[in-house]
Amino acid sequence: MLTFAFDVGETIVRDDRYWASWADWLDVPRHTLSALVGAVVAQGRDNADAIRLLRPGINLAAEYVAREAAGRGERIEEEDLYPDARQAFIVLRAAGHRVLVAGNQTARVAELLRALDLPVDGIATSGEWGVAKPDPAFFARLISFAGSPPDRIVYVGDHPANDIGPAKAAGLRAAHIRRGPWGHLWVDEAEAGPADWQIDKLTELATISA
Repeated sequence: MLTFAFDVGETIVRDDRYWASWADWLDVPRHTLSALVGAVVAQGRDNADAIRLLRPGINLAAEYVAREAAGRGERIEEEDLYPDARQAFIVLRAAGHRVLVAGNQTARVAELLRALDLPVDGIATSGEWGVAKPDPAFFARLISFAGSPPDRIVYVGDHPANDIGPAKAAGLRAAHIRRGPWGHLWVDEAEAGPADWQIDKLTELATISA
């Protein structure tokens, strides 16, 4: 059996609320921030650069704290999940596979995901581990977290440069989902090429058995 490890943003969770809440906090039109996110994605930059363009010199860590203190911090609710996420988790576990969630998110997001009572075997984020993708150390932590040989782990993500390339370099198998701006825009980029599978829906993972 396999261990399936899922990225978070634009893999199992829609980023709509995340970016809308940042636009509201910065008091800018949501479309403005959304357009800037698209621009930095197309340039291969960190998506947080969209916020930095609007507020040069901003301390993002301090802003996260300020938002939480103001009652406007991160939120993830059932409606933020892609509709195929729970179904995929259930089907994979029913087939005897282990299911994990591990992505570049804050420790707060880990708490929010756990509160959703997802049918998974474990949840972890880069904020908890102190290391983020595409750093090879993230995937080393993931392998330890999974307790499985690398070639028995399938990492599922939308971002070729953060998810697919480094997962394969760490000896994992990888499924690239064509979802969200990164999944669609960079599907033909070199980093996506090594993916063992290209999928459009998480439920397609049920056909992977060896």
